[in-house]
Amino acid sequence: MDVREYNKECKETKKQVSRSRGSIPSMLIYTITIPLSTSIILANLVIILGIAWNRQLHNTTNYFFLSLLVADMCTGVTLPFIPLMGLNRELSFSSCLVAHIFPNFLFLAFLFNLVMVHYERFICIVDPLHYNNLWMHRSFPLALLVVWVPPLLYACLPAFGIFPNAFIYLEVYGLVLPAILTIAGMTGRVLWITRGQLKDICRLHRSVERGSQASDQEQRLNLRYTRCVVAVSLTFLACWVPYLIYMHVCIAFLITDTKWSSTTHIVLSCTGIGSMAVVPLVLGLANKQYTEPAYKVLQKLRDRWRRRMRESEEPDSPPSSGLHPHPVTHTH
Repeated sequence: MDVREYNKECKETKKQVSRSRGSIPSMLIYTITIPLSTSIILANLVIILGIAWNRQLHNTTNYFFLSLLVADMCTGVTLPFIPLMGLNRELSFSSCLVAHIFPNFLFLAFLFNLVMVHYERFICIVDPLHYNNLWMHRSFPLALLVVWVPPLLYACLPAFGIFPNAFIYLEVYGLVLPAILTIAGMTGRVLWITRGQLKDICRLHRSVERGSQASDQEQRLNLRYTRCVVAVSLTFLACWVPYLIYMHVCIAFLITDTKWSSTTHIVLSCTGIGSMAVVPLVLGLANKQYTEPAYKVLQKLRDRWRRRMRESEEPDSPPSSGLHPHPVTHTH
């Protein structure tokens, strides 16, 4: 065999091996993210259509939540491309900017919208008298610019020569982690206020009933509050802890400058970002006003299907012969 032919075969073998190695992570990414992304997009569309269908929900509060749903749906669209950011790929400068800036912009916009929705509802509970006088209600377009423009500007910083490590540290510990802690703090404060109001209700109930022991109604209220605390805690743990683990693992590998397997990166990134994108869906699907149109449509389809099944199970009526009996005449 000629040396040139041998070198060509070696180069082709290396290309095939590199392609096979590159296709395995991509297949794993699409296998995990496509079902998750499809579920996030469809669930957001159901809630968005529910808000658009009900005219009673056309107010500033639901407009903020609608903006969050749009950002969450866009995050679901870009979910298959976010794990690809951690893989070594040959991209042009423009393709690299699009592949890295656009998903990061949508992720930060989702986070800003989530903080805005929590803050707006937090003020509604903590200070209801000044709720309608908030600057967000008086200038809604400005509030939308606040939650969409800064993420876009920050995501474009690498295009202007900002060092990647400094950019990542600033995003994680200057934006993402403070936003998560702010959401957790507001949620905890709301639960604390609810606990205080529950104690006041129980105290008034005992003063009216003039009894020292807790009644059945008080026990039901305490049980309902306990369920609420457990549900909020489990939701926070299930939605935020995987992303916090993924974020700090990435920072640890970045500090130590060590390489980690692509499979670990793919699983952690898909699990972390996917679980975080479920937060608006939990908030939306828990509200019956948002899901009522979809429920009515499903109920109509179910009734129609049951009617067809009932008609198909009914036995066919026997055909008539068309002969009518003649009356009997008596002859005398």
